Amino acid sequence: MKDGDAIYVANLIRLKQEGYRPDRDIVLALTADEENGPDNGVQWLLAHHPEIMKAAFVLNADGGGVDAVQGKPRFLGVDASQKVYADFQLSTTNPGGHSSIPVPDNAIYHLAAALGRLQRFTFPMELNAVTRGYFTARAGLDAAAGAAQQAADEKALTPAALGRLARDPKFNALLRTTCVATRLSAGDANNALPQNAEALVNCRILPGHSAAEVQRQLAAVVSDPKIRIQFMAERTSLHDVAPQLVSNPPQRLDPEVLGPLTELAKAMWGIPVVPTMATGATDSKYTLAAGIPSYDVIGVAVDEGGDRAHGRDENLRITSFDQGTEFCYRLLKRLTTP
Repeated sequence: MKDGDAIYVANLIRLKQEGYRPDRDIVLALTADEENGPDNGVQWLLAHHPEIMKAAFVLNADGGGVDAVQGKPRFLGVDASQKVYADFQLSTTNPGGHSSIPVPDNAIYHLAAALGRLQRFTFPMELNAVTRGYFTARAGLDAAAGAAQQAADEKALTPAALGRLARDPKFNALLRTTCVATRLSAGDANNALPQNAEALVNCRILPGHSAAEVQRQLAAVVSDPKIRIQFMAERTSLHDVAPQLVSNPPQRLDPEVLGPLTELAKAMWGIPVVPTMATGATDSKYTLAAGIPSYDVIGVAVDEGGDRAHGRDENLRITSFDQGTEFCYRLLKRLTTP
């Protein structure tokens, strides 16, 4: 169970103990696996129990949150859009041989050269309604205001301005599709030439584009017929052709949800609410596709540059967790009280 799940469970228990009676149903969906689970996840629930998933809107605690610097909150981010997750396996094979008789045609060198070309490539920059709003809001909040203000106006995005923005990994991820090597495997023995080499490339695709489009771009960048590029579905199954499906478009923040969020952010921290685009992906991609407005938001503060999600050293301030729990409690009451 993740932090957000634990917070919602704890608060529903608290509301029950208080004898609270909401003016609408509150449905808590706890599913196995993250952004996955065709047999037991949100995707499965929508397909097999649509009556349970009928909702005016979805609150997803797996995204958004309080952006902070050294523990000081600056704004509450609400994910109103998200990138598409896609894994690609780059692989090559070779007859191999004994390492004492090396040859130029080496599987590891082929793969390393392909990854080097990918490292030097950048996808074009794009803005959408959510990221434009994000940069506009950021312009009045911090030292990045100059670059952020330029990003709010596409006409001001000169090559020099783009270069300055791209130096910030967070800005860069919001401005373009990204693909990065995350895993590597090659060879079978220390004294044998490699007969295989594989790399996993993880892509986060901007709204409006498909995995198939990115796969074609990767092939053009790699530009090596000996490198096979396959789409990896459900983290295990390899396919020669990636899906053509285009991601969900950015959504508008409904005043019914935005109003209480704005009130709470001001009351608890004195900060504004800022629309954000998740550089990752959440289960909201399924509920959005089903036509249910979905908002990724949690009142937990995480320092910029301090998000170690999925790493070996994930951590969170105790005060951040406690405040996040209180935020969720107040939000649920505001959304379910006449």
